[in-house]
Amino acid sequence: LKDIQYIRSYCYNKLEFIRFDSNLGKYVGYTELGVKNAENWNKDPSEVAGMTAQREGYCLNNVGID
Repeated sequence: LKDIQYIRSYCYNKLEFIRFDSNLGKYVGYTELGVKNAENWNKDPSEVAGMTAQREGYCLNNVGID
């Protein structure tokens, strides 16, 4: 189950500007605004910990449902 990855993408006008990746354990920005937001969100340990916990709470509980 270690190969399960949780990704949360934020898009506007069909353009992904920021993403949380559980394998990296942080937000990554893809536009100027996304980079600024990623830097701010990554500074907050509770934000990063909450998103990391989503991997266990969402992904691991739904393994094998299909």
